[in-house]
Amino acid sequence: MAISELEIALIGAGVTGVAMVWVYNIWQDRKHRKAADRIFKGGEGDALLAGEPGQKLEPGVAAMADESDAAADLAAASDETGAMAAAASAPEAEPEPASDLPAECADRIADCVLRFTTAEPVPAPAIQAMQAVWSGELSKPLHWLAKGDGDEPWRRIGADDSGRYRNWAVALQLVDRRGPISDGELGRFFDGVHSVAQQAGATLELPSRGELVMRAGALDQFCAGVDIQFVLHVVEASGGVFAGTKLRGVAEAAGLALEGDGVFRARDEDGGELFTVANLGAERLEAESIKSLAPHGLTLSLDVPRVTDGKLAFDRMLATARQLAGTLGGVLVDAQRAPLADAMVDAIRAKTSELQARMNEAGIVPGSTRALRLFS
Repeated sequence: MAISELEIALIGAGVTGVAMVWVYNIWQDRKHRKAADRIFKGGEGDALLAGEPGQKLEPGVAAMADESDAAADLAAASDETGAMAAAASAPEAEPEPASDLPAECADRIADCVLRFTTAEPVPAPAIQAMQAVWSGELSKPLHWLAKGDGDEPWRRIGADDSGRYRNWAVALQLVDRRGPISDGELGRFFDGVHSVAQQAGATLELPSRGELVMRAGALDQFCAGVDIQFVLHVVEASGGVFAGTKLRGVAEAAGLALEGDGVFRARDEDGGELFTVANLGAERLEAESIKSLAPHGLTLSLDVPRVTDGKLAFDRMLATARQLAGTLGGVLVDAQRAPLADAMVDAIRAKTSELQARMNEAGIVPGSTRALRLFS
């Protein structure tokens, strides 16, 4: 049957329409990816953030048309990173329960825990000497624990412990901000602990190394999806500098304390970190030299996974930033030195709550011992 000119025209129009939709989708995809690249900063990019772990978000990193566009781009980037995090399943707990061990040393999610029992008590210095042959080659934290018979608690074994114990446990952390444990490193750990157990006259059952490597990879992927730091800047209103002689008093009046690492830090009632305030430049805020320092601005940083209540911490950081700006004669700005938009503030607050809710669902409570270890 012959095809009429009308049918040919309709077919052509259909093909053209499909092609246009395809091109439009590609354009949209690239647009959102560029927005995410601009907003979510990795280990490279802004020199002011060099050396900080995790993803960093500086409000207004991109030069955008208006406040609503800025918040929209933040939402687009958040959706994209959220989708990637959702692709990683929640971390699975180690089959062997570790709840009887101290969480700061051995955790059922964060660590691979191996245990063995000797026929007779073994001196702690002997175990330390055996493991010293290979433990220095591991890049992740390693903890030895021991206890005698009965109901006495497990204790961490240090270099100065001289006790004798029958029950032994060793925990190797699987993930930190440098990434997951490698298969080769996990193999070295297995071989080393197996050798120690043999020399101590004990038998050791090893879990599946392949399954542990996969679990570490999944845990690392999940952590990467929620590992974000929010950063704000306070700069001198006229483009000048702040007086160092005034800075310390103003910061301390805002409830901050200058600590040994050269930054002011706000802490909660339990001593946990809420946020930090550092010099926008390269110089550290040292107690001895702060009076002669003339900083061009201050950087306030909130490490989302490491604070217990992210929304509360962000609100306090924002209030402190505004207090510093008002007292020092500065302004609260984004990376382009534009005043921080209310829409961006609301978006950051919402994103902080979302990230911490995702952590809670996975059993990694923000600010907990487990979270502090994984995000270190």
